Amino acid sequence: MKIAALLRGIEMTTRPIQPESRNALERRWAQLPDHVKTPGQLLGRAAVGCEGTHGVFPKCNLTCSPCYHSADANKVRIDGGHTVKGVTEQMEYLRSVRGPRAHAQLIGGEVSLLPAGDHAAALLAMRANGREPMSMTHGDFDYQYLLDVVLGPGGTPRFDRVSFAAHFDSLMRGRRGAVRPHSEAELNPFRARFAEMFTTLKHDHGVRSYLAHNMTVTPANLDQVTEVARAVLEMPYDMLSFQPAAYIGDDRRWSEGFEAVSIDAVWSRIEAGAGHAIPWQGTQFGDPRCNRTAVTVTAGTRSAALLDPDDPRDLAARDRVLAHFGGMIFGGTPAWIVGAKILRALLSYPGDVPHLVSFAVRLMRRAGGLRAVASAAFKRRLSFRTFVVHNFMDAADVAPAWAMMEQGVASDDPKIKETQERLGACMYTMSHAETGVLVPACVQHSVLDAGENVELRKMLPIRPVTRPPANGDPASTVPASTDSTTGPAGARTRKG
Repeated sequence: MKIAALLRGIEMTTRPIQPESRNALERRWAQLPDHVKTPGQLLGRAAVGCEGTHGVFPKCNLTCSPCYHSADANKVRIDGGHTVKGVTEQMEYLRSVRGPRAHAQLIGGEVSLLPAGDHAAALLAMRANGREPMSMTHGDFDYQYLLDVVLGPGGTPRFDRVSFAAHFDSLMRGRRGAVRPHSEAELNPFRARFAEMFTTLKHDHGVRSYLAHNMTVTPANLDQVTEVARAVLEMPYDMLSFQPAAYIGDDRRWSEGFEAVSIDAVWSRIEAGAGHAIPWQGTQFGDPRCNRTAVTVTAGTRSAALLDPDDPRDLAARDRVLAHFGGMIFGGTPAWIVGAKILRALLSYPGDVPHLVSFAVRLMRRAGGLRAVASAAFKRRLSFRTFVVHNFMDAADVAPAWAMMEQGVASDDPKIKETQERLGACMYTMSHAETGVLVPACVQHSVLDAGENVELRKMLPIRPVTRPPANGDPASTVPASTDSTTGPAGARTRKG
């Protein structure tokens, strides 16, 4: 009996796609509006989409124009216990309704304002629920804080890998050494310094990392995107993500005509910075009006698109991968299990092998040939880069669109109809475990954040709250927070 149970366990563990994952993907596909059910759609076929936290640490110590947080966000104190509890509840709910695996962002205000131990505890809670966490930060913290998050008692790593997304742009105010930057180029040393911390972390402690570089784009810095992309491509970032500004959050920080920046305008400048075309049409995450994503491979000094959407052979290989490998979980999985999953999938679909081998040959040719790729791999100069543009929507459109969607009403107004279509295909989800609701990120920021932060101000006030005397007793004072003035090692806590 023990041997039979062991064999059943091995069979299930090495099954290419777990039944729970397949069911989650099928549910996600069924929820998508028809207009995005295209051959290149990855939602519902390869992934359920990304996830994020909310209401767990809204405070930030930099100011940005624009800022997607409500006016009350900086009036809520940082409280590690509240953060860990909220993250755990949200991730447990996401795990229960969206399956065993997804990428999730630990996001709020500024994550490095969390005490390092609570930051680590939140990441562990996310991983315990099958989420691959990414900490969202402005990057203005010191190496010691990173060590305090990653290393446990005795200096033993808590994690074998961490993911961070650092937001750098000239619209941010208050960064140490660049309080009011006048150009994006001024921030390049800060971009490089942030990435270098993780290179040092790998060298000193063997902890690998995945780094994303984020940048908000307005008319003020649109024409600097090219230089930013060119500079960041020389740094060890794995993802370059750009977000055209939208009218969301604190309207006191809306200073320009954001509509002048289109997703096409941003993408063309990214390509100019990369020095080659980056075709995105071969794959799709949600609605293309919201997201564009493409992956390139770099062998030494030469880069090429992972997928050529103009080559029908590449598209045929894509279709086979999505049909037979979509939903296979690799992250957090031992190498032997990954190998066994791939082998079982290939044995189940042997007709895929010639198509995949042919695709690999074409990819190597695009990247400079077998010799160049092999040499780059040997010298550790073979890398993959992901390029992303997220195009958020204005709150004035999201609020009425969402209100009608909750009532099951489709709008006849062209703009509201478009907004409803995009919300229905959203690839970035936040959970409300207390009500059993999943909402798109634009809805969270446009509709729900303001009321949520009003309540958090009462629960976690920045300043001491003095209660009136009761039954003749002296007035009592509730302390604001033990961490509201000191913050974590290396992080400033000047109010933004």
